[in-house]
Amino acid sequence: MGSTSTEEAQPRKVPIQRRSSLHEQVAMKLPSRPRWVNFLTGASGALSGWMLVHPFDLIKVRSQLLGESSPGKISMTQVAKDILKNEGPTGFYGGLSAAVARQLSYGNLRLGFYATFRELAVGQDEPSDGLKLGLGLCAGGLAAFISNPIEVALVRMQADGRLPASEKRNYRGVFNALGRITRDEGVLTLWRGATPTVARAMVVNALQVGGYDIAKSKLKPFMDEGVQLHICSSLISGFVYSAATLPLDTAKTRMQTQTPLSDGSLKYTSIVQTITTITRSEGVLSLWNGFAPYFARCGGHTVTMFLFLEQYKKLADHYYPLR
Repeated sequence: MGSTSTEEAQPRKVPIQRRSSLHEQVAMKLPSRPRWVNFLTGASGALSGWMLVHPFDLIKVRSQLLGESSPGKISMTQVAKDILKNEGPTGFYGGLSAAVARQLSYGNLRLGFYATFRELAVGQDEPSDGLKLGLGLCAGGLAAFISNPIEVALVRMQADGRLPASEKRNYRGVFNALGRITRDEGVLTLWRGATPTVARAMVVNALQVGGYDIAKSKLKPFMDEGVQLHICSSLISGFVYSAATLPLDTAKTRMQTQTPLSDGSLKYTSIVQTITTITRSEGVLSLWNGFAPYFARCGGHTVTMFLFLEQYKKLADHYYPLR
Protein backbone atom coordinates (compact mmCIF):
# COMPACT_ATOMS: atom_id res chain seq x y z
CA MET A 1 0.00 0.00 0.00
CA GLY A 2 2.81 2.36 0.93
CA SER A 3 4.67 1.81 -2.28
CA THR A 4 1.52 2.28 -4.30
CA SER A 5 0.71 5.61 -2.68
CA THR A 6 4.29 6.73 -3.25
CA GLU A 7 4.07 5.92 -6.97
CA GLU A 8 0.73 7.72 -7.26
CA ALA A 9 2.23 10.76 -5.59
CA GLN A 10 5.03 11.04 -8.15
CA PRO A 11 4.29 13.55 -10.90
CA ARG A 12 3.77 12.19 -14.41
CA LYS A 13 6.67 12.72 -16.76
CA VAL A 14 5.64 14.71 -19.78
CA PRO A 15 7.77 13.94 -22.87
CA ILE A 16 9.77 16.91 -23.98
CA GLN A 17 9.03 17.82 -27.57
CA ARG A 18 12.08 18.65 -29.66
CA ARG A 19 11.88 22.09 -31.19
CA SER A 20 12.06 21.82 -34.92
CA SER A 21 14.93 23.56 -36.65
CA LEU A 22 14.43 26.72 -38.69
CA HIS A 23 14.93 24.71 -41.89
CA GLU A 24 12.19 22.25 -40.88
CA GLN A 25 9.81 25.07 -39.93
CA VAL A 26 10.32 26.77 -43.29
CA ALA A 27 9.95 23.46 -45.15
CA MET A 28 6.65 22.75 -43.38
CA LYS A 29 5.24 26.04 -44.65
CA LEU A 30 6.31 25.43 -48.24
CA PRO A 31 3.89 23.72 -50.61
CA SER A 32 4.82 20.28 -51.90
CA ARG A 33 6.82 20.40 -55.13
CA PRO A 34 4.59 21.21 -58.12
CA ARG A 35 4.79 18.71 -60.97
CA TRP A 36 5.79 21.41 -63.44
CA VAL A 37 9.14 21.75 -61.66
CA ASN A 38 10.16 18.29 -62.93
CA PHE A 39 9.40 19.35 -66.50
CA LEU A 40 11.13 22.72 -66.15
CA THR A 41 14.35 21.14 -64.88
CA GLY A 42 14.07 18.48 -67.60
CA ALA A 43 13.67 21.03 -70.38
CA SER A 44 16.52 23.18 -69.02
CA GLY A 45 18.92 20.26 -68.67
CA ALA A 46 18.08 18.76 -72.07
CA LEU A 47 18.39 22.06 -73.94
CA SER A 48 21.57 23.21 -72.18
CA GLY A 49 23.27 19.89 -72.90
CA TRP A 50 22.13 19.74 -76.53
CA MET A 51 23.65 23.03 -77.69
CA LEU A 52 27.16 21.56 -77.42
CA VAL A 53 26.48 18.35 -79.36
CA HIS A 54 24.15 19.40 -82.20
CA PRO A 55 26.95 19.29 -84.83
CA PHE A 56 27.67 15.64 -84.01
CA ASP A 57 24.00 14.79 -84.48
CA LEU A 58 24.00 16.48 -87.89
CA ILE A 59 27.09 14.52 -88.99
CA LYS A 60 25.48 11.30 -87.70
CA VAL A 61 22.32 11.88 -89.76
CA ARG A 62 24.32 12.62 -92.91
CA SER A 63 26.48 9.50 -92.36
CA GLN A 64 23.40 7.30 -92.03
CA LEU A 65 21.91 8.66 -95.25
CA LEU A 66 25.11 8.17 -97.26
CA GLY A 67 24.47 4.43 -97.41
CA GLU A 68 21.70 5.13 -99.92
CA SER A 69 23.62 7.45 -102.24
CA SER A 70 27.30 6.52 -101.94
CA PRO A 71 28.75 3.14 -102.98
CA GLY A 72 31.75 3.36 -100.67
CA LYS A 73 32.15 4.09 -96.98
CA ILE A 74 32.86 7.74 -96.18
CA SER A 75 34.38 8.66 -92.84
CA MET A 76 32.76 11.12 -90.48
CA THR A 77 35.76 13.41 -91.01
CA GLN A 78 34.99 13.53 -94.73
CA VAL A 79 31.32 14.18 -94.01
CA ALA A 80 32.32 17.09 -91.75
CA LYS A 81 34.67 18.47 -94.42
CA ASP A 82 31.91 18.28 -97.03
CA ILE A 83 29.51 20.14 -94.77
CA LEU A 84 32.10 22.84 -94.08
CA LYS A 85 32.95 23.16 -97.79
CA ASN A 86 29.41 23.19 -99.16
CA GLU A 87 27.48 24.89 -96.37
CA GLY A 88 30.04 26.76 -94.29
CA PRO A 89 30.43 26.71 -90.47
CA THR A 90 26.75 27.46 -89.96
CA GLY A 91 25.94 24.23 -91.80
CA PHE A 92 26.82 22.30 -88.64
CA TYR A 93 23.81 23.89 -86.96
CA GLY A 94 21.34 23.05 -89.70
CA GLY A 95 17.94 22.26 -88.24
CA LEU A 96 18.80 23.92 -84.92
CA SER A 97 15.34 25.42 -84.46
CA ALA A 98 13.79 21.97 -84.76
CA ALA A 99 16.44 20.55 -82.41
CA VAL A 100 15.64 23.20 -79.81
CA ALA A 101 11.94 22.47 -80.22
CA ARG A 102 12.71 18.75 -79.82
CA GLN A 103 14.57 19.31 -76.55
CA LEU A 104 11.77 21.50 -75.27
CA SER A 105 9.24 18.81 -76.18
CA TYR A 106 10.73 15.31 -76.18
CA GLY A 107 13.71 16.10 -73.93
CA ASN A 108 11.48 17.96 -71.51
CA LEU A 109 8.74 15.32 -71.44
CA ARG A 110 10.93 12.24 -71.03
CA LEU A 111 12.89 13.68 -68.11
CA GLY A 112 9.80 15.27 -66.58
CA PHE A 113 7.73 12.09 -66.89
CA TYR A 114 10.55 9.98 -65.41
CA ALA A 115 10.95 12.21 -62.36
CA THR A 116 7.17 12.40 -61.89
CA PHE A 117 6.63 8.65 -62.30
CA ARG A 118 9.51 8.00 -59.88
CA GLU A 119 8.02 10.26 -57.24
CA LEU A 120 4.56 8.73 -57.67
CA ALA A 121 5.98 5.20 -57.45
CA VAL A 122 8.31 5.41 -54.45
CA GLY A 123 8.39 9.01 -53.22
CA GLN A 124 11.90 9.69 -51.94
CA ASP A 125 12.76 6.01 -51.49
CA GLU A 126 15.24 4.27 -53.78
CA PRO A 127 13.44 2.23 -56.47
CA SER A 128 14.74 -1.13 -57.65
CA ASP A 129 16.91 -1.32 -60.76
CA GLY A 130 14.11 -3.04 -62.66
CA LEU A 131 11.64 -0.31 -61.71
CA LYS A 132 14.08 2.39 -62.84
CA LEU A 133 14.34 0.75 -66.27
CA GLY A 134 10.57 0.32 -66.44
CA LEU A 135 9.91 3.94 -65.54
CA GLY A 136 12.41 5.06 -68.16
CA LEU A 137 10.75 2.81 -70.74
CA CYS A 138 7.28 4.24 -70.12
CA ALA A 139 8.42 7.86 -69.91
CA GLY A 140 10.42 7.61 -73.13
CA GLY A 141 7.67 5.98 -75.17
CA LEU A 142 5.00 8.46 -74.09
CA ALA A 143 7.25 11.46 -74.70
CA ALA A 144 8.32 10.20 -78.13
CA PHE A 145 4.78 9.67 -79.39
CA ILE A 146 3.67 13.14 -78.30
CA SER A 147 6.70 14.85 -79.88
CA ASN A 148 7.08 12.78 -83.09
CA PRO A 149 6.08 15.74 -85.36
CA ILE A 150 9.07 17.70 -84.06
CA GLU A 151 11.30 14.69 -84.75
CA VAL A 152 10.12 14.49 -88.37
CA ALA A 153 10.79 18.20 -88.87
CA LEU A 154 14.26 17.94 -87.28
CA VAL A 155 15.42 15.03 -89.45
CA ARG A 156 14.12 16.62 -92.64
CA MET A 157 15.74 19.96 -91.91
CA GLN A 158 19.07 18.28 -91.15
CA ALA A 159 18.93 16.17 -94.32
CA ASP A 160 17.99 19.10 -96.56
CA GLY A 161 21.59 20.21 -97.05
CA ARG A 162 22.58 16.99 -98.87
CA LEU A 163 19.74 17.08 -101.39
CA PRO A 164 20.15 18.49 -104.93
CA ALA A 165 18.97 22.07 -105.33
CA SER A 166 15.86 20.94 -107.20
CA GLU A 167 14.84 18.63 -104.34
CA LYS A 168 15.59 20.88 -101.37
CA ARG A 169 12.56 21.60 -99.22
CA ASN A 170 14.07 24.84 -97.85
CA TYR A 171 12.08 24.91 -94.64
CA ARG A 172 12.40 28.28 -92.93
CA GLY A 173 12.04 26.86 -89.45
CA VAL A 174 10.37 24.17 -87.44
CA PHE A 175 6.90 25.70 -87.56
CA ASN A 176 7.20 26.32 -91.29
CA ALA A 177 8.22 22.68 -91.71
CA LEU A 178 5.30 21.42 -89.62
CA GLY A 179 2.84 23.59 -91.53
CA ARG A 180 4.10 22.61 -94.98
CA ILE A 181 4.25 18.90 -94.17
CA THR A 182 0.66 19.03 -92.90
CA ARG A 183 -0.56 20.99 -95.93
CA ASP A 184 1.35 19.10 -98.64
CA GLU A 185 1.44 15.55 -97.28
CA GLY A 186 -1.28 15.32 -94.66
CA VAL A 187 -1.22 15.51 -90.88
CA LEU A 188 -0.52 11.79 -90.47
CA THR A 189 2.86 12.33 -92.14
CA LEU A 190 3.91 14.05 -88.92
CA TRP A 191 3.73 10.64 -87.28
CA ARG A 192 5.62 8.83 -90.06
CA GLY A 193 8.23 6.63 -88.46
CA ALA A 194 6.44 6.86 -85.09
CA THR A 195 6.87 3.13 -84.45
CA PRO A 196 10.69 3.11 -84.66
CA THR A 197 10.82 6.49 -82.95
CA VAL A 198 8.77 5.28 -79.98
CA ALA A 199 10.61 1.94 -79.88
CA ARG A 200 13.97 3.68 -79.93
CA ALA A 201 12.87 6.23 -77.33
CA MET A 202 11.70 3.53 -74.95
CA VAL A 203 15.07 1.79 -75.17
CA VAL A 204 16.98 5.08 -75.02
CA ASN A 205 15.17 6.39 -71.97
CA ALA A 206 15.38 3.07 -70.15
CA LEU A 207 19.13 2.80 -70.77
CA GLN A 208 20.04 6.49 -70.60
CA VAL A 209 17.85 7.92 -67.85
CA GLY A 210 17.08 4.70 -65.98
CA GLY A 211 20.64 3.50 -66.65
CA TYR A 212 22.10 6.73 -65.30
CA ASP A 213 20.01 6.34 -62.16
CA ILE A 214 21.26 2.75 -61.76
CA ALA A 215 24.91 3.56 -62.50
CA LYS A 216 24.83 6.45 -60.07
CA SER A 217 23.46 4.30 -57.24
CA LYS A 218 26.06 1.57 -57.94
CA LEU A 219 28.96 4.04 -57.97
CA LYS A 220 27.86 6.02 -54.90
CA PRO A 221 29.60 3.66 -52.41
CA PHE A 222 32.89 4.45 -54.16
CA MET A 223 32.42 8.12 -55.04
CA ASP A 224 31.14 11.18 -53.28
CA GLU A 225 28.17 13.03 -54.71
CA GLY A 226 29.52 15.49 -57.25
CA VAL A 227 30.70 16.12 -60.81
CA GLN A 228 32.97 13.05 -60.97
CA LEU A 229 30.09 10.74 -60.03
CA HIS A 230 27.78 12.42 -62.54
CA ILE A 231 30.31 12.15 -65.39
CA CYS A 232 31.13 8.48 -64.77
CA SER A 233 27.46 7.51 -64.43
CA SER A 234 26.46 9.37 -67.59
CA LEU A 235 29.33 7.92 -69.66
CA ILE A 236 28.32 4.38 -68.72
CA SER A 237 24.68 4.93 -69.61
CA GLY A 238 25.60 6.87 -72.77
CA PHE A 239 27.82 4.13 -74.19
CA VAL A 240 25.36 1.32 -73.48
CA TYR A 241 22.40 3.07 -75.04
CA SER A 242 24.41 4.26 -78.06
CA ALA A 243 25.37 0.71 -79.02
CA ALA A 244 21.85 -0.62 -78.41
CA THR A 245 19.86 2.06 -80.24
CA LEU A 246 21.87 3.05 -83.32
CA PRO A 247 20.21 0.40 -85.57
CA LEU A 248 16.79 1.71 -84.53
CA ASP A 249 17.94 5.27 -85.12
CA THR A 250 19.23 4.36 -88.59
CA ALA A 251 15.87 2.78 -89.47
CA LYS A 252 14.00 5.80 -88.14
CA THR A 253 16.13 8.21 -90.16
CA ARG A 254 15.65 6.25 -93.41
CA MET A 255 11.87 6.06 -92.91
CA GLN A 256 11.44 9.73 -92.08
CA THR A 257 13.56 11.14 -94.91
CA GLN A 258 12.44 8.86 -97.77
CA THR A 259 10.48 10.14 -100.75
CA PRO A 260 7.92 8.02 -102.63
CA LEU A 261 9.21 5.80 -105.45
CA SER A 262 8.11 6.29 -109.07
CA ASP A 263 5.05 4.09 -108.50
CA GLY A 264 4.07 6.04 -105.38
CA SER A 265 5.07 3.30 -102.91
CA LEU A 266 7.59 3.66 -100.10
CA LYS A 267 10.86 1.76 -99.97
CA TYR A 268 10.76 1.47 -96.18
CA THR A 269 7.47 0.51 -94.56
CA SER A 270 8.23 -0.72 -91.04
CA ILE A 271 11.10 -0.85 -88.59
CA VAL A 272 11.69 -4.58 -89.12
CA GLN A 273 11.42 -4.29 -92.91
CA THR A 274 13.79 -1.30 -92.94
CA ILE A 275 16.44 -3.03 -90.84
CA THR A 276 16.12 -6.18 -92.97
CA THR A 277 16.43 -4.21 -96.22
CA ILE A 278 19.51 -2.33 -95.04
CA THR A 279 21.15 -5.54 -93.82
CA ARG A 280 20.55 -7.36 -97.11
CA SER A 281 21.57 -4.54 -99.44
CA GLU A 282 24.36 -2.84 -97.47
CA GLY A 283 25.50 -5.36 -94.84
CA VAL A 284 24.66 -5.67 -91.17
CA LEU A 285 27.42 -3.26 -90.10
CA SER A 286 25.65 -0.51 -92.06
CA LEU A 287 23.18 -0.39 -89.19
CA TRP A 288 26.02 1.09 -87.12
CA ASN A 289 27.15 3.61 -89.74
CA GLY A 290 28.04 6.85 -88.00
CA PHE A 291 28.66 5.22 -84.61
CA ALA A 292 31.55 7.56 -83.75
CA PRO A 293 29.56 10.78 -84.17
CA TYR A 294 26.51 9.05 -82.72
CA PHE A 295 28.38 8.17 -79.53
CA ALA A 296 30.00 11.62 -79.48
CA ARG A 297 26.50 13.04 -79.64
CA CYS A 298 24.85 10.51 -77.31
CA GLY A 299 27.68 10.21 -74.81
CA GLY A 300 28.41 13.93 -74.99
CA HIS A 301 24.78 14.89 -74.63
CA THR A 302 24.29 12.40 -71.79
CA VAL A 303 27.20 13.91 -69.88
CA THR A 304 26.31 17.55 -70.50
CA MET A 305 22.58 16.96 -69.99
CA PHE A 306 22.98 15.27 -66.61
CA LEU A 307 25.63 17.74 -65.44
CA PHE A 308 23.23 20.60 -66.14
CA LEU A 309 20.23 18.62 -64.87
CA GLU A 310 21.86 17.89 -61.51
CA GLN A 311 22.52 21.60 -61.00
CA TYR A 312 18.98 22.53 -61.96
CA LYS A 313 17.67 19.86 -59.57
CA LYS A 314 19.73 21.34 -56.74
CA LEU A 315 18.16 24.71 -57.51
CA ALA A 316 14.70 23.12 -57.52
CA ASP A 317 15.41 21.33 -54.24
CA HIS A 318 16.34 24.64 -52.67
CA TYR A 319 13.09 26.36 -53.57
CA TYR A 320 10.78 23.33 -53.66
CA PRO A 321 12.17 20.68 -51.27
CA LEU A 322 10.55 17.27 -51.43
CA ARG A 323 8.79 16.18 -48.23
